[in-house]
Amino acid sequence: MSLNEQEPLLSKISTGEPESHVIDDGLSDPVPSRNIDDDVLPETATYGRNLGWSGAYIVVISRVIGSGIFATPGSITKSVGSIGISLLLWVAGAVLAACGLSISLEYGCMLPRSGGEKVYLEFTYRHPRFLASTLVAVQAVLLGFTASNCIVFGRYTVYAFYGHDATDFAQKLVAASLMTVITVIHGSHVKTGIAIQNAFGWVKVVLVVSMGFAGLYVILFRPTATDLPASERQAFSWDDLWEGSNWSWGIISTAVFKVSYSYAGLHNINNVLNEVKDPVRTLKSVGPIALLTACIFYLLVNIAYFAVIPLQEIKDSGELVAALFFDRLFGNSIGKTVLPLAIAVSAAGNVMVVTFASARVNQEIARQGFLPYASLFSSSRPFNTPLGGLIVHYIPSILVITLPPLGDVYAFILDVEGYPGQFFALATTVGLLKLRKSHPDILRPFRAWLPVVWLRIGVCLALIAAPFVPPKGGKGDVSFFYATYAIVGIMIILFAVGYWYVYFVALPWWNGHRIEEETDVLEDGTSITKLVKVKNIEVS
Repeated sequence: MSLNEQEPLLSKISTGEPESHVIDDGLSDPVPSRNIDDDVLPETATYGRNLGWSGAYIVVISRVIGSGIFATPGSITKSVGSIGISLLLWVAGAVLAACGLSISLEYGCMLPRSGGEKVYLEFTYRHPRFLASTLVAVQAVLLGFTASNCIVFGRYTVYAFYGHDATDFAQKLVAASLMTVITVIHGSHVKTGIAIQNAFGWVKVVLVVSMGFAGLYVILFRPTATDLPASERQAFSWDDLWEGSNWSWGIISTAVFKVSYSYAGLHNINNVLNEVKDPVRTLKSVGPIALLTACIFYLLVNIAYFAVIPLQEIKDSGELVAALFFDRLFGNSIGKTVLPLAIAVSAAGNVMVVTFASARVNQEIARQGFLPYASLFSSSRPFNTPLGGLIVHYIPSILVITLPPLGDVYAFILDVEGYPGQFFALATTVGLLKLRKSHPDILRPFRAWLPVVWLRIGVCLALIAAPFVPPKGGKGDVSFFYATYAIVGIMIILFAVGYWYVYFVALPWWNGHRIEEETDVLEDGTSITKLVKVKNIEVS
């Protein structure tokens, strides 16, 4: 099917009508096509399109708003020195996030199907054959876990009821229980899981908005306290906003990275487009609106912190700025319960949408034939859910939650999880330029602005290089070499390349065979690709 035939297909997908990809020779039953070029075609998940606009918005905003807004503003303000720079950085973070969002929007509107970066890399980098798929599969198996927000949920839930007496075992038990319950819910009933994650998401939105308006209320209706000492005044005059500013590029860049991580996840809906109603139109509006609202929420919450808490206390708070906020609003006793539960709800909502999306990506990897027992993990049986993908996600998550001790080793594992993603982000961004040359006629309902693409490339390169810049004093936040996690992340990528070379190049050459793709259809209607060995025929 030619690229010029895509437009009517996109109109079909906007109504939710499944599109059948078939090769019909008139002599046999139609066979679905799994050719990589067909990734431009729309496809509906076997369990249907259950995500409307609001559900898609929650998948994004609940992924973006995690625990960062409750922890990072204090350290950011301390490093940059002033309220003005701190607020500017949250706006700058939104601008940088918009660069990444524009890349995912162009890809997602061009290739409107589940899988996200997996689809984009396979479509863009056809050669060497199977390399892109292998890299994505290795990352999914070795690094496809959701542990950080599970641990945050366990830590703050236990603290809310037992205080500092909680043991590491109790925290891990609660964290593992959350992961298990979410997996069971998403694996047994799709619509129930969506309803629950929507509820968590809206509670999170209401919580953040309430914090912001609490700060505005204080600014508008609190009488001027001129008799207070300077350290107790909340400064919002123009001069006070910039007092103590530190414009050092090293300090600013580090703070920008912290802010940028708080905007991560805007592309989460790209992973589940087979389940989104009217995917192209929804994608074009959900992403930008989620980014805009997240920026507004973050600014409101930061203003609330500055309005309620004296600036010096914010600088000294470290990761406890939200604790000071709730303490001043509700008092010490209630604040110690409200804050932990608020953070726990935020973390639980994050885990639900990450698990929801990761399971779909894992299922797409299995459908392409790059997981063992691919037919099992590709199937939607027995509950018409991506249970196989959930299992692939659940196992490494539970291992990371339960095995490493809380502390340096755990933080190290989380850093390893995120670092290789910067290489994938760089590859997709460069790939966008490559596709514009190799496939100039492909339908692009959204097109990223070229300067934004180049800025995104620069940001990716900076994040890749950042771990190797020696921290102040030559020692980071962990007890071992500060760049160890980056080195391990690079080694995982090299391992994937080595595995690809052995399985798809060396062994076929040695044994005289080649790897080919065959299409099959499972009993539930899922079309999959099988990788089969075909003996080379010698010509005499």
